[in-house]
Amino acid sequence: MELIVPEVKPVLDAEFRPAALAWRAFANRIAGQSLPIRIAVEQGNGSTYVFERAIDRDTSSAATAVNLRFLERELKFLLWAVGGCRIHLDAPELLVGLLRDYIYRYSPNRLFDVDIMGPLIYGKPFEILHASGSAFPKASHVTLPLGRHQGGCRVAIDKGASDIKAYAEMDGQKTFASEFKWDPKPQSDPAYHYEHILHALRAAAATLPRVDAIGVSSAGVYVDNEARVASLFRGVPRDKFQSDIVPLYHRIKKEFGGIPVVVANDGSVSALAGSMSLNRNRVLGVAFGSSLAAGYVDGTGNITTWLDELAFVPVDMNPLAPADEWSGDRGCGVQYLSQQAVNRLLGPAGIDVPADMGVPERLEHVQALMKKGDPRPPKIYQTVGAYFGYALAHYANYYDIGTVLVMGRVTTGEGGDIILQVANEVLAREFPHLSIDVRLPDEASRRVGQAAAAASLPQIGAA
Repeated sequence: MELIVPEVKPVLDAEFRPAALAWRAFANRIAGQSLPIRIAVEQGNGSTYVFERAIDRDTSSAATAVNLRFLERELKFLLWAVGGCRIHLDAPELLVGLLRDYIYRYSPNRLFDVDIMGPLIYGKPFEILHASGSAFPKASHVTLPLGRHQGGCRVAIDKGASDIKAYAEMDGQKTFASEFKWDPKPQSDPAYHYEHILHALRAAAATLPRVDAIGVSSAGVYVDNEARVASLFRGVPRDKFQSDIVPLYHRIKKEFGGIPVVVANDGSVSALAGSMSLNRNRVLGVAFGSSLAAGYVDGTGNITTWLDELAFVPVDMNPLAPADEWSGDRGCGVQYLSQQAVNRLLGPAGIDVPADMGVPERLEHVQALMKKGDPRPPKIYQTVGAYFGYALAHYANYYDIGTVLVMGRVTTGEGGDIILQVANEVLAREFPHLSIDVRLPDEASRRVGQAAAAASLPQIGAA
């Protein structure tokens, strides 16, 4: 496999090999000898997404190995960006068999995907099927309206791994916006989560004469206001997750007298925030927080049934890239575009912190050094900016992106401006054919903008 050194080098990561450049080099190399293939990702809810790709027509062992590597990374991206429990492949049977019977049966990293994409999210066994000709399924898409409701007394929270941002408004006028520290990931007792969430909601509600509706922005996959997969609850044993965490927001709804409660993925809410604030569609919203959240508003102003879990999709093709602490896979977005990226780059930047200092506090330390004019933090932000530019170019192979709105704690302060500047440099120098408007909201919106957008999720008076 040809791994390309980027023109805009991340100053603290000389080994970064962008997926966008690897795919482009692969496409150029097989030009004139390519074999078209098709991939269908079936979600089981009426949505099936079809992608047309090309691989090398050469059947030698070396070419097969490269084809397999690219196809495996392609499926990894589609599983977490799109989501599905059944993959149909119109591709050479040898490659399909290697993926189905070897990689997705024995690789621990792929077994992580199998478990989550099968029973946890979609409630069905995960399958990879060889489907050629008429056996290949037709595309069918479902889109969903999201938020944009106004009026009344609304309360909302945005849950991250280091704080809960709470917000309240009355007839569109903000009455409360604050942050509440918490540390959810290691907590095994569901009561910890419930009590902290309820406390944040009550604090916001106390500024209103009544509460008509509650909106929640949260990391993870939610279906019918119920958590399916969420890293914030990683410490909760599976039996307690099912009995206490899954119905958590049904309890919240009852606590507030049965008013409308709507829970949405924080990435979708960040995209909604961008679409609302800019009055635009085709918006990819990304939030650089404790993890990487992402969401997409399509050309009609709706969201799709895609998962948009870009924290898990590969952006670095170096086989020795940093590993994700949860899935164990290498080169995934969370290690490049989140607080975890800042933490990973502390050593290369020459910044020492106490071993027992938490990741959020390490980011705060970097931001404090930045304000003092320390020359080391800008290198971290320049590196993240390079990561981001190449990641955006890769995302553009899958999403029709007009505008990108960047939010989250990592983008707070001058560091966010550096990230944006370098990302735009990457796009201008390496991908001039892409027309993507990358934006940061104002400082306040970077921190509580998702909570404010979450307030528009429920429709007052809806069941």
